[in-house]
Amino acid sequence: MNKIFPFFCLLVGFFVHAQSQDNTKIRLKIDGVTAVVGDYVILDSDIDKAYIDLQSQGVSTADISRCSLLGKLMEDKLYAHHAEQDSIEVSNEDINNYVEQTIDYFVQQLGGMEKVLEFYKKKDEQSFRNELFEVNRIQQLSQRMQSKIVEDVEVTPDEVKLFFNAIPKEDLPIFGSELEIAQIVVDPNVSLEEEKRIIEQLETMRNDVLENGSSFASKAILYSQDPGSRSRGGRYTLDRKRPQMVKEFREQAYRLQEGEISQPFKTDFGWHIVTVDKIRGRQIDVRHVLLTPTVSDAALGEAQNELKLIKKRIEDGEITFAQAAREFSDDQITRANGGVLINPSTGDTRFELTKLDPQLYNQILKLEDNEISIPILEEDRSGNKKYKMVMVTNRFNEHVADYAQDFVRIKDLALKDKQLKAIEKWMTEKISDTYVSVNRDSQSCDFANNWLKK
Repeated sequence: MNKIFPFFCLLVGFFVHAQSQDNTKIRLKIDGVTAVVGDYVILDSDIDKAYIDLQSQGVSTADISRCSLLGKLMEDKLYAHHAEQDSIEVSNEDINNYVEQTIDYFVQQLGGMEKVLEFYKKKDEQSFRNELFEVNRIQQLSQRMQSKIVEDVEVTPDEVKLFFNAIPKEDLPIFGSELEIAQIVVDPNVSLEEEKRIIEQLETMRNDVLENGSSFASKAILYSQDPGSRSRGGRYTLDRKRPQMVKEFREQAYRLQEGEISQPFKTDFGWHIVTVDKIRGRQIDVRHVLLTPTVSDAALGEAQNELKLIKKRIEDGEITFAQAAREFSDDQITRANGGVLINPSTGDTRFELTKLDPQLYNQILKLEDNEISIPILEEDRSGNKKYKMVMVTNRFNEHVADYAQDFVRIKDLALKDKQLKAIEKWMTEKISDTYVSVNRDSQSCDFANNWLKK
């Protein structure tokens, strides 16, 4: 059974303390306990459930030993334990949303809640939800702890050079065929009447929340056209060190106090109002409502015709594609680069052919080098429509890694290597400082980490 939402092994643990006469806590051995890491217990059944979960996802477990699974579960518990020690928080609302999505998917796949409970051998829905909640809570704590460990890790050009030179020639990576792609985007004009309607609708929502005590989250669920946050009541967490939203959105959010609601403001995605739920140091929890104006067919036709005229001027030699992008493109991110797209995964201008977004791949599939596509109508997830033209500006064949040619990708590999070493160092130090107990039956395991503290 394929799973859209990875269902990590259901982990249930309990911890028993007893008070000795000298008032020190003694951890008691409980039947079925395989290991203890900090405040977390790993049961024998947790390893069995991990096997079942991997198999249900179609993963072969023939070469996966109980020892390796136990080691992975212990790593997760160590991250989660120290995340709590460091007061790293996770949102109960986000976890509950994940639980809802997961259960909805299981019900759809198996044909009903009763069949889901039977499949996972659970006595009732609430206990199943509780276990899913705890699994996801630990997973998120683990991920946030790992992010914290590597957040300040950087590499210098000298470190990149040393990393590359240390790779034996026969082990140098081979990079697949890559393309550089440029685009010119024309947004259709939205009428003043339509923009006024959108603004007034947002102002009405804002006033209803401020004056009548209506729920901002409910407004987002009912009306927002942002599919990424609508089901969460418009909720996002912003981090000052890792900006993930557009500049206009961040500027509006960061100037608000808790409970305040912005006036309607515009971004490339449409019109928004945003409120701040909570400020947590460099992180703030916000909610927003996004409305996208309706574009008339006439405005779409004008945008298409504008691109056709630009295409003709380029093909007639009056202007280059890069010049046209800088002068006419409405895409603020690429116009300064002459229309050249940036790969969001690498920060580089190259796209590996086998990893191209399917939509973009179909747009360039039949293009020769420096051939310009016809105007393409594109609609994003929020409902915004635009016309664009694309062109393959450079093509790089499969090749062995070259320091000068592939510096950006080699730098990424060097950074990942340094981050891995930082995590390994953290793991070694924390295992030494944390209460860890492995039962006798598992002490013969050859763990990757020093869980036995030999």
